[in-house]
Amino acid sequence: MKLCAVQLASRKGDFEANLARHQHCIEQAAAQGAGLVVFPELSLTGYEPTLARQLALPVNTPRLAPLQALCDRLGISVAAGLPLPSANGVLIGMPILRPGQAPLAYAKQRLHADELPFFAPGKQPFVFGGGEHQIAPAICYESMFIEHALHARELGADLYLVSVAKTAKGVREGYEHYPQVARNLGMPVLLANCVGPADTFIGAGGSAAWDRQGNLLATLDERQEGLVILDTAAQTASCKVLDLGRV
Repeated sequence: MKLCAVQLASRKGDFEANLARHQHCIEQAAAQGAGLVVFPELSLTGYEPTLARQLALPVNTPRLAPLQALCDRLGISVAAGLPLPSANGVLIGMPILRPGQAPLAYAKQRLHADELPFFAPGKQPFVFGGGEHQIAPAICYESMFIEHALHARELGADLYLVSVAKTAKGVREGYEHYPQVARNLGMPVLLANCVGPADTFIGAGGSAAWDRQGNLLATLDERQEGLVILDTAAQTASCKVLDLGRV
């Protein structure tokens, strides 16, 4: 199976512009043979905690219909980022759209301290099937705790899908941690980070793939928008730089 991490600069609070950019990236990923695409944290709105309440949408919103139609047409699954409303508050969510099936949703369970004024934590551990894999999504801060990956492995996961909005410091820390996850738990790790302005920081890119031995297979730089394509059967990965300037 081929999976794709998208490194993307989201437009602050602009769902429609970001939706169009997601569609372009998904088409490019499908052209590379990917069966599943993962985007950075809160990719459809940008990582903007102060705007999250007004931008939150349920996973079954009609505004995601264009993405679902694309999944159906291309036979591809998509894990995007979106604030999700809940009875307890707004969640840092990951809608998972699959061809011909109802959408799933995962929500970040472990929040960073500066997220607590804006978001509520998700409560449900989650693993979903993708091709021959059982895939565990992880969203940014929680992915830096081995307990999260270990629990996912106990639930049957054999691949760790990480969606983040990280600074340069966060990327450096991730590059120390994620190989350990892969090596210790025997799970490939695919990382999707943002680039460009996000909240009060600059997304530092570095989207990457590690094989189950913890070897770094491919990585994007800190500026360019692009794709990291992981082939889990061959244990290889490659990068493709995208020009999204007109999208």
